Amino acid sequence: VRWMMYWIVFALFMATETFTDLLISWFPFYYEVKMAFVLWLLSPYTRGASLLYRRFVHPTLARKEKDIDTFLVRTRERSYEAMLHFGKRGLNLAATAAVQAATKSQGALAGRLRSFSMQDLRSLPDEG
Repeated sequence: VRWMMYWIVFALFMATETFTDLLISWFPFYYEVKMAFVLWLLSPYTRGASLLYRRFVHPTLARKEKDIDTFLVRTRERSYEAMLHFGKRGLNLAATAAVQAATKSQGALAGRLRSFSMQDLRSLPDEG
């Protein structure tokens, strides 16, 4: 549980740090403070990640639990619809390609058959 709290808090920190890094990285000792913060999160003595998780992250997730569940259900439905849509589209493309390939090869076969003259066909021995 402790590691789960750490990784959740660390992921949130990294997500916000990606955007704020551009704005505040010019402050003196910025990188040293950031490293000290990560060590504070990780330390078993300070339990910074547990503190932040219990005080901020868990209450926020608990308040938004119904919204998160609704979002997950809606996303599952949309992903199923998207899978069906793209599956049908892929099958249609494959069928079209197969028909085009068959049409082209049939045209080549007809061209070869046209090259024979009637005299060539009469000269074939009768098997009747």
